[in-house]
Amino acid sequence: MLFGQDRQELRQMYADAWQKFIRDESLSPLETQIARVIQDHPEYHAVVSGAEFDADYAPESGQSNPFLHMGLHLAVREQVATNRPIGILDIFHLLIKQTGDALEAEHRMLECLAETLWEAQTQNTAPDEKRYVARLRKLAG
Repeated sequence: MLFGQDRQELRQMYADAWQKFIRDESLSPLETQIARVIQDHPEYHAVVSGAEFDADYAPESGQSNPFLHMGLHLAVREQVATNRPIGILDIFHLLIKQTGDALEAEHRMLECLAETLWEAQTQNTAPDEKRYVARLRKLAG
């Protein structure tokens, strides 16, 4: 497993990667990916630096969870890098053309991924890859 089950352990990975990045220390490949996602989200810099590190970010509170958001970015970037599910790389490039921005393309894709993961969780099944790709294709028009 890439990350532990413990919320604190996961969040600490983000904080450690960000601190190493800020101090210009050597980063592992995973830390580099994490730091890039954080760098792309200046609104989360204070969160990973400790200001709101322990917050619950419950959906009922109306707050989005920055760690979930960044984790979805990492997942989409890995999917695009490996073109898995097949076709996601082409969809990503099409969305970049439409939006003019890779980060905006990712943000649109995150919604499809989050919906697919939520369905799988509520149905206690594996994520439906075909449905996910269909959502992405619809998104890309």
